[in-house]
Amino acid sequence: MGQPSPVSPPARIVTAQGAALTDLRDRIARGDLRPGEQIRQELLAVELGLSVVPVREALKTLEAEGQVVYAPNRGYFVARLNLKELTEAYRIRELLEDEAVARAIPRLGKEDITRMREAIRDVERSSKAKDIVAVTAANRRFHFTLFGAADMPRLGNFIRMLWDSTDPYRSLYFADARHRRLVNDEHAMILEAVCDTDIDRAIKLLRQHRDNAIASLGTILAEKQVNSGS
Repeated sequence: MGQPSPVSPPARIVTAQGAALTDLRDRIARGDLRPGEQIRQELLAVELGLSVVPVREALKTLEAEGQVVYAPNRGYFVARLNLKELTEAYRIRELLEDEAVARAIPRLGKEDITRMREAIRDVERSSKAKDIVAVTAANRRFHFTLFGAADMPRLGNFIRMLWDSTDPYRSLYFADARHRRLVNDEHAMILEAVCDTDIDRAIKLLRQHRDNAIASLGTILAEKQVNSGS
């Protein structure tokens, strides 16, 4: 008798709500939907070939994450943060991420290091292709591989909520090729510190990493304010 055929894992079922959520996340990451822009549910549903219901449920999920806001009688809008709010979010991230990194570095395994190194390569490859969605995904994979090694799921969830709330601004940052190159140079230095098990250096580099991002976003937001005449 021949060997029994291996059983393939069941295919992941993508719901209508899941499809709408993925599409909305991608549009925000690419910058197709900008901070303050209205999201027209009916139009989006037609474009996706869905009813309005799953689109509305996806928007509720994004609202809970802080990526969109709901205005009564007007609908949903991509969240708009000012520099003060962005700076506050990044400051809270610093407090939480420092703790996560300090706990994670001694626990990182070879697979984690490989995953972080692959994320660096993916950022570079996607950056050259100007695929902002893929850059954003690889960037997140680099950081959350590190945070995840802390083995503190609740801490990781708080960090993820802060990242989600500022996602609309990552597309502004990554739209500039200079920022994408800087990010990967910084990732390489962070990974080197991680491999050396140098917690203090890794935390210092991650702080500089965040500071560079918020400084650049401050400049971008100031320029947009001037251009809008507000």
